[in-house]
Amino acid sequence: MSSPLVSFLSDYGLKDEFVGVCHGVIAQRCPAARVIDLTHAIPRHDVRTGALVLRDALAYVPAGVHLGVVDPTVGAEGRHARRAVALRVSAQDRLLVGPDNGLLMLAAERLEGVLEAVDIGRSPERLQPVSATFHGRDIFAPVAAALAAGEPLAALGEPLAVEELTALELPRAHTADGAIVTHVLRADHFGNLTLDSSHVLLSSAGVRLGEALSVQVADRLYPARYATTFADVAAGELLLYEDAQRTPALAVNRGSAADLLGVGRDDELLMRPA
Repeated sequence: MSSPLVSFLSDYGLKDEFVGVCHGVIAQRCPAARVIDLTHAIPRHDVRTGALVLRDALAYVPAGVHLGVVDPTVGAEGRHARRAVALRVSAQDRLLVGPDNGLLMLAAERLEGVLEAVDIGRSPERLQPVSATFHGRDIFAPVAAALAAGEPLAALGEPLAVEELTALELPRAHTADGAIVTHVLRADHFGNLTLDSSHVLLSSAGVRLGEALSVQVADRLYPARYATTFADVAAGELLLYEDAQRTPALAVNRGSAADLLGVGRDDELLMRPA
């Protein structure tokens, strides 16, 4: 039999021991588990970027247990409190573990929706005493490891209605006056900008592959081209392209679209044929 798989995404970074400690907890509970580190460089506390990266990455990861920890309200009580959850999704019977702050939900939607959810805040697998600030070590990692070891989901927490899970809201692109009104979802390491647009919107606005377009940020206009890849335009030029997830994105050949346009997450752009 192949080793059970646990994938792991977080905003912990690699300067401290946090990732290694979680690996250790998983190894103690499920020594046979193979852990794939998706990334630990999610910007700190950035739940939405974590959710987008997790959603996109899991399409290329074998079925297993998928652990995500981006948890800015860890240990909070009262109106700032969030649940700790484990979910079973429809596609390939995969399991997701993490905070109920929207981090897991884009991946769950991509994987055909949540079938079953449990609140693992008081799971019998949690490490005692539970730290108020390191639930990755004390709750999420041990539960993920227990699932990898074959423990049934229902035995690890209290049943939770699927409709009570916290959704993650994203901006929505649309057309207005012949332009696509789109928004920046995230910028990657290269300064490429993932947009909330779609190929249907591009087509409806008359934006065609290989043709020129304009990108407007506030009152500034930038020339661009709808291209297949970066080298289709000269170095330093702006292009609209389909990224590796088949999502419209903006880039600068050998540069940074984020720096050129001076935009960040949720900023609005207007795109139209030149």
